[in-house]
Amino acid sequence: MSDEQTEAGNGLGRFLRGVRIDDQPIDFSLLLERIPYARFLGLEVRQMGDEIITELPASEHLTGNQNLPAVHGGVVGAMLEFTAVLQLLHDTDCERLPKTVDISIDYLRPTRADRKTFGQAIVTRRGRRVANVRCELWQQDRATPVAASHGHFVLAPVDA
Repeated sequence: MSDEQTEAGNGLGRFLRGVRIDDQPIDFSLLLERIPYARFLGLEVRQMGDEIITELPASEHLTGNQNLPAVHGGVVGAMLEFTAVLQLLHDTDCERLPKTVDISIDYLRPTRADRKTFGQAIVTRRGRRVANVRCELWQQDRATPVAASHGHFVLAPVDA
């Protein structure tokens, strides 16, 4: 089996090569740089101990509603999902990228496009193959979330 076939089969492919080296922490900035949509969004990540904080810079090109201006709902959903996956990668020894089973999103208030948005996820339950993750986004005040989600993620394929 060629290296390309091995990479394609393990679900990591080019994304995690060089991002997780032996027992070293994951280089999340390098991982996000390898994901075209994360680059388009300008998504950044900070790690503070066991807490992963994602940051979405204020940007006019992410505006969905020009009247408010508010960030497009799809961008908000993508940020919630990225935040959850990054926290799972941090908390587990996944050899594959976690796959989304389902995710429910609560849009709590307009996410202003002219303000930086922050996100944090908490793994609420982790089994051998499936994990539940709760995530919140906020802008100026962490106690006032603009969106929240709850999702289920597969940590390894069923036939593994």
